[in-house]
Amino acid sequence: MRRGPDGVWRVSGYEEARAVLRATATVQAGLGVETVEKLPSRFRRPVLYRDGPEHREDRRQTARFFTPRRVDEHYREVMVRVAEAQLGTVRETGRGHLADMSFHLAIEVAGAVIGLTESRPGIRGRLERFFPEKFGTPGLTSLHGIRWLVRQNANWLRVYWGDVRPAVRARRRRRRDDLISHLLDEGCSSGEILGECLTFAAAGMVTTREFVNMAAWHLFGDTALLARYRAADEPGRIAILQEILRLEPVIGRLRRRTTAPLRLPGGGQDPGAEVTVPAGELIDILLHRANLDARTVGERPERLCPGRPMAGGAGAPGLSFGDGAHKCPGATIALLETDVFLSRLFALPGIRMAAPPKVGFKDGIDSYELRGLAVVCTGRT
Repeated sequence: MRRGPDGVWRVSGYEEARAVLRATATVQAGLGVETVEKLPSRFRRPVLYRDGPEHREDRRQTARFFTPRRVDEHYREVMVRVAEAQLGTVRETGRGHLADMSFHLAIEVAGAVIGLTESRPGIRGRLERFFPEKFGTPGLTSLHGIRWLVRQNANWLRVYWGDVRPAVRARRRRRRDDLISHLLDEGCSSGEILGECLTFAAAGMVTTREFVNMAAWHLFGDTALLARYRAADEPGRIAILQEILRLEPVIGRLRRRTTAPLRLPGGGQDPGAEVTVPAGELIDILLHRANLDARTVGERPERLCPGRPMAGGAGAPGLSFGDGAHKCPGATIALLETDVFLSRLFALPGIRMAAPPKVGFKDGIDSYELRGLAVVCTGRT
């Protein structure tokens, strides 16, 4: 762990990163939190941007939407139905684009969890515009910043009118067992519900699409791994996906700000060393490096080895879903959704990759974007 010349502390060891993520003397930083902080104080912040008792209580109340039993009983059917429909087109035409199919799947599944089920046609285009490939910096001090504000405000309105407002109106008439109904019971306004919906859309739709493409790319490129995946039962397949995710976290960097002096293990040669980060400091948690820490993940951490023993109670995906109070609640959904789709994709006769994806990056969160992975199916009916 070290403090860079820019004043930001950077953590790349597994134990140190997990300690920061679990610390109570920190608050969320990055991911646009600086913009959210400028909202009026009466506006309820999305759960991603809250900390402390309020955040913990909200997570406790919504935990029921993400339990393994809930995922299996409520969302598996949606995953299977949408995956079969998407792959049916591949069977009929012999071709498909994975980024398109996986995004459609992610939208449908996350929409079921959130309650975005009354959307007008075009939800994919609205979400694509709201989560562009490159994000600008908002502000009134430059023409570029003003354009960014205008464009994003228009995108907010499109999602509100096309997706959130119809869902809210339907649930005001009759509550359902989903996130929007819960937010209405909490007394949230339509604007506050919009903020929560977009937060969950980013977490549940955008990231899952990227991982489906990354996992497929690994499997297409490794004959032995693909054979193992095809032969495995569901827990065995998910173990393979978890190991791919450890090596390829969709979000490779998280950021926290300390609210009090924070004592952390220092790492390095002295296992008893400690470092104290003063209050008010920024910490970058480098998840992609922490997941390669041999002290936790064992020998040859850069190799893909499903089922590898992990030290210190670490989970199979490492820190790819984060940890602590802000750990991703949808981990079970993301892994099952990916497996439901890919297990069916690789069961298609004669399926092969026709074109590898083009890789892009978002530097702020060390996130990858994969576009253009095309598949062909020579054994179609």
